[in-house]
Amino acid sequence: MKTGKTVKVLLALTTAAGMLAGCGSKTDTDTFRFASELDIQGMDSTVVDDGMSYNAIHAITDGLTAVNDKGKTVPALAKSWDVSADGKTYTFHLKDAKWSNGDEVTANDFVYSWKKIIKNAGTYAYMLGDDGASVKNASQLIDLGPKATDEQMNTLGVKAADDKTLVVELNNKVPYFTDLMAFPCYFPQNEKFVEKCGKNYGTKPEYTLSNGAYTMTKWIKGNKAAFTKNDKYYDAKAVKTKNLEMFLVQDPKTAAQNFDNGKVDYATINSTLVDKYKGKDTFTTFNEGFLFYLNLNFQVKTLADKNVREALSYAINRKDLCEKVLKDGSRAATGMVPSQLSTSPAGKDFRDTAGVLVDYDVKKAQEYLDAAKKELGTDTITVDLLYGTDESPMDTMAEYLQGSFSKLKGLKVNMVATVKKDRIYNREEHGTYEIACTRWGPDYADPTTYLNLFLTGNSNNFGKYSNAKVDSLMKQVQTESDVNKRWDLMVQVEKTALDDLAYIPVFEKGAAALKAKNVKGLVHSATGTPYTFKYVTLK
Repeated sequence: MKTGKTVKVLLALTTAAGMLAGCGSKTDTDTFRFASELDIQGMDSTVVDDGMSYNAIHAITDGLTAVNDKGKTVPALAKSWDVSADGKTYTFHLKDAKWSNGDEVTANDFVYSWKKIIKNAGTYAYMLGDDGASVKNASQLIDLGPKATDEQMNTLGVKAADDKTLVVELNNKVPYFTDLMAFPCYFPQNEKFVEKCGKNYGTKPEYTLSNGAYTMTKWIKGNKAAFTKNDKYYDAKAVKTKNLEMFLVQDPKTAAQNFDNGKVDYATINSTLVDKYKGKDTFTTFNEGFLFYLNLNFQVKTLADKNVREALSYAINRKDLCEKVLKDGSRAATGMVPSQLSTSPAGKDFRDTAGVLVDYDVKKAQEYLDAAKKELGTDTITVDLLYGTDESPMDTMAEYLQGSFSKLKGLKVNMVATVKKDRIYNREEHGTYEIACTRWGPDYADPTTYLNLFLTGNSNNFGKYSNAKVDSLMKQVQTESDVNKRWDLMVQVEKTALDDLAYIPVFEKGAAALKAKNVKGLVHSATGTPYTFKYVTLK
């Protein structure tokens, strides 16, 4: 990898074991069974934006690069690449790889997919623009979206020089560009197949096509998805487990019971189950990579008052929440960019450089609330707290925050329970909320994956936060070629936005899981696609 960065991973390496009662191990070494609390929303990499869908898509699809079993970004469909002297042009040379229908994987598969996500205004289209990969003309085309003509789309800085040569031109040098290429929104799609499927593409196994380790053979939404080894995969020899099964929408308690009964080999659990399993040799914890935080709607008069935002932030005892309630390895957030994400040119973690930007002080919280009540001319301030009941531990976080906020005199909290899909794609997207309990997982190992959320007009800036200084600093980040100056600018961005309480960080998510003793090689990444199944073995 050109940048020298290493993606943080948990390598699920364990000693081999035979049939052990109540630990999920089994003698069947052909099928790895994975339990998830969430569903697969879709299999179209240009449309979906959730981690579980990415797990499934990555099981059947490779990009230009990938994360290997050591957690490093390595060539995948690209066998090599050349970079221009100014760092703005990448020429990728593709391997001889095939789709599962026998078609060759070509450079045009990438050109087609990248144009498609922009043309269809996909959620992650912005990742091709200056907020992400900085592909030439991408930002202008994203603004046009479906209105962009074919002639205009042809100005996008991605070209197929021939079937096996992909040329990508950038507006700005992007230090983490090859890391980005492992993210699903940059994956290729077979134009002929996709166009034949039409609206059905990515909705059923027969409407999916694989160039990766597995092919999808079964998919019952909200229940189960099944995959089998792709014999046409260019690296088929590296895939040791024949079958992969994903058990969907299993709440942690059910997943744990199925693990104990030997029905699944891997299951994440929530904080209520930690005490039961902690200390067992099948129990493991790891850095999940997500930041849980409060998304504030700045269109609501109450939350537009900075004193209210200050009161809310100071009222949260983040350390207590993590150590006494969650108990899954989660850490109190000290800023918007989590720890262990990225290091400076000098090798220092971003959080160590940026410092502590949020704190707990009930006395200050009450003082800020009293000031807000005076400004707003009221004795009682009421806020709605939105959370999803199907995205553990969001409900635990919400209940804890309700207790924290309710300790302030003159603050009333209305709990608004919903599900993740409604929270994001209805309430937040349409601005019909006040405070949303939400989370963000890093798409790549650079602070900008979080700092972009501060930008005016960012598609995930649901609360319509806007700060001209932040926007100006971020433009400098995008164009600064000096890595040390760029780092300092990013520190300034975070401090400026959090001084303004653009969002309220709460905790960095740790995770607890049950893993059968015979499972080896499951790779968990704190960035991009959460899980890689390619290297799993069951012995």
